Amino acid sequence: MNVQETLSGQVKDAVRNIYEVELENVEFQATRKDFEGDITLVTFPMLRQVKSNPVKLGESIGEYLVQHNPEIEKFNVVQGFLNIVLADSYYLDFFGRIKDNTHFGKQPQGDQSIMVEYSSPNTNKPLHLGHIRNNLLGYSVAEILKAAGYKVFKTQIINDRGIHICKSMLAWQKFGHGETPETSGLKGDKLVGDFYVKFDKAYKEEISYLVAQGKTEDEAKAQAPLLLEAQEMLRKWEAGDEEVVNLWKTMNKWVYDGFEETYRKLGVDFDKNYYESETYLLGKSVVAEGLEKGVFYRKDDGSVWIDLTDEGLDEKIVLRSDGTAVYMTQDIGTAIQRVQDFSINGMVYTVGNEQDYHFKVLFLILKKLGYEWAQHLYHLSYGMVDLPSGKMKSREGTVVDADDLIEEMVATAKEISEELGKLDGYSEEEKKELYRMIGMGALKYYILKVDPRKRILFNPEESVDFQGNTGPFIQYTYARIQSILRKANFDHTEVITDYSLNDKEKQLIKQLQLYPETVQLAAESHSPALIANYAYDLVKEFNSFYQNVTILGTENETEKKFRVQLSQAVSNVIRSSFGLLGISVPERM
Repeated sequence: MNVQETLSGQVKDAVRNIYEVELENVEFQATRKDFEGDITLVTFPMLRQVKSNPVKLGESIGEYLVQHNPEIEKFNVVQGFLNIVLADSYYLDFFGRIKDNTHFGKQPQGDQSIMVEYSSPNTNKPLHLGHIRNNLLGYSVAEILKAAGYKVFKTQIINDRGIHICKSMLAWQKFGHGETPETSGLKGDKLVGDFYVKFDKAYKEEISYLVAQGKTEDEAKAQAPLLLEAQEMLRKWEAGDEEVVNLWKTMNKWVYDGFEETYRKLGVDFDKNYYESETYLLGKSVVAEGLEKGVFYRKDDGSVWIDLTDEGLDEKIVLRSDGTAVYMTQDIGTAIQRVQDFSINGMVYTVGNEQDYHFKVLFLILKKLGYEWAQHLYHLSYGMVDLPSGKMKSREGTVVDADDLIEEMVATAKEISEELGKLDGYSEEEKKELYRMIGMGALKYYILKVDPRKRILFNPEESVDFQGNTGPFIQYTYARIQSILRKANFDHTEVITDYSLNDKEKQLIKQLQLYPETVQLAAESHSPALIANYAYDLVKEFNSFYQNVTILGTENETEKKFRVQLSQAVSNVIRSSFGLLGISVPERM
């Protein structure tokens, strides 16, 4: 039970005993910086039930609390605000319970299980900057939900079929000369992506030629021989043509191998992959059931729709007149399949905000079909990531490649670290690993510290700054604490109960107390930004403590032991919170 819950009960006892009134609610807030106190009771709302003035009410409650709670040292009343000062024993008791607990802030796994979908790339091009934000958000939210007590399954649906895949395949047949990742020295996803770009270039040349021959642009686009060949290849794939299917399998394998390498660099993983080639027929039977129930209706042309106008949305097609599925149909079927596969209670879809409407419709359809778990579906909607150089266009080959950005981050970390001269005495291998850790920490933190819904302008150099609200600044503080702990070559494990806290020590313990609540709030709001900014606030508080008190140099042995313990607890929470963001922390820096 936290301090607010404890005090809430005692405040209700006080009002019951003094005024013979049963309070409905008790409201607390943080004590303002310019007043003495650790937590503040707001008395104004009580005046609806208690006949008194706010100052007198505050004083009578304060006196009762001091008499009945030994952990309350004193109080003061400012207008209608009762500022409560907690005794050092309260903070020492809390600290004694958490100081060696490396799982502090995390809940044991409960009965609720949830699936988090992220990444979900196409197999015609490598992962890009947008995928980086998607992967980092999805992975981090999965880790946060785990820490909040959920059983979590991580998944992606790979878009491995369709005309865009056939365009890469056709371009390879025409221009590839048998090239493979091994013969080209390129990662498989990059090689296939290059052929997607080559298709687009050749297709545009054909369009220009046809327009010059007198066709309209729309006619030229529809009649260009390359597009017609790609459409024929798609028909063959759908018919199970052996040659086309074998080429599709070969080129997709190249892409999957490339994706895996990028995922390893990003530090993300999945419990199961779903493939659109296996799920695109799912949902058609559900539509048939929905027709019988009256959830859907059939138009004269045979197409099947749902009318959501009463819900403030539009009519939405779920089956074409020729009986083929649309994306919505697939998503309905895939959601149901996942629940059957994993017995989950809900799902989180990490998809850009351009799909906001799609997910409103999907969730509403699943609710109307009567699936109880549809109440627990969440669209983790996020904004675009821009670089100072501008937006991305994958068809033209100007996409910001994920691997290239990762390499740039590591190179930037190396350059800045060498300028600052922070790596004396490191071996080349140690330096290489540290550059990777700093570069990836900078990238992940810069992206995750921002509310997911906001658009980001990502500046690589700004992110690798050892000052301010950055990943490297927090990593450096963690390494500084490890240095203190290495120098503390004495036994500092005893539980200290008789100790007078100074203000910096108390503020640091208060910040530690906020961690479990922050994890729960981050899980409820699906926002890694809350964890990132908590870690920054904790590090700022520690650096203020570090600059204002002596840790290892103090003559008082109890003081020395306590401050080492406090430093260690802070480092545990930094490591834990950064773990939820998928960021590693260095032992030395």
